[in-house]
Amino acid sequence: MKVYFVGAGPGDPELITVKGKRLLAEADLVVYAGSLVNPALLEGLKAETMDSNGVSLEATHARMLAALSDGKKVVRLHSGDPALYGAILEQMKPLEEAGVEVEIVPGVSSLFASAAALKTQLTLKGVSESLIVTRPAGTTLEKDELAALSRHNTTMAIFLGIDRIRDIVDDLDLPGETPVAVVYHASWPDELILTGTLDDIAGKVEAAGLHKSALILVGGVVKREGFRRSHLYRDR
Repeated sequence: MKVYFVGAGPGDPELITVKGKRLLAEADLVVYAGSLVNPALLEGLKAETMDSNGVSLEATHARMLAALSDGKKVVRLHSGDPALYGAILEQMKPLEEAGVEVEIVPGVSSLFASAAALKTQLTLKGVSESLIVTRPAGTTLEKDELAALSRHNTTMAIFLGIDRIRDIVDDLDLPGETPVAVVYHASWPDELILTGTLDDIAGKVEAAGLHKSALILVGGVVKREGFRRSHLYRDR
């Protein structure tokens, strides 16, 4: 009686972990997170698949429990890494209360795929030594801390907010010339990168028609300039 919560990675099917790919191949039931998961990952599986989009948590649990009772291997496939905005605890708790063991298999987050797409570092010596991961207020979050967090003047990764890009740039307490990048569908075939500043990025996003599935990165690391050589590579 065990359910595997597997991170599918950001989109590119080759970016799932070796363990995650093996578990998919062995599974009898794969419950996946709708269009957030590249369908290429589901091709050729012997497993029965279930799209959880629009299905209640209770119905999803019932389906998994029924499969487990029949001695089947169950994988819950999440986009990116389940630990970042994956809503996994609310799924795991009822399973655990029903006597089901759970195991989490990490995945590559869209955050890291976005950094790779930009060919930069999220922490860069002399530019930013820290990373803030956050999201704006919205349907499921009454109040955010974007303004206060931005005053740390370090790299910010803002999830789940591309549809509120103008509100976000207005809320950030940073100069208008602060570099910003928006990465849509990082690592997918239709990946799109927009770069600019707080002053002009909203217009670029609106012109591109982006409303979802994009990450906002704010800070000097976007420009890949002004950094110092790390201690590891200093001349001896």
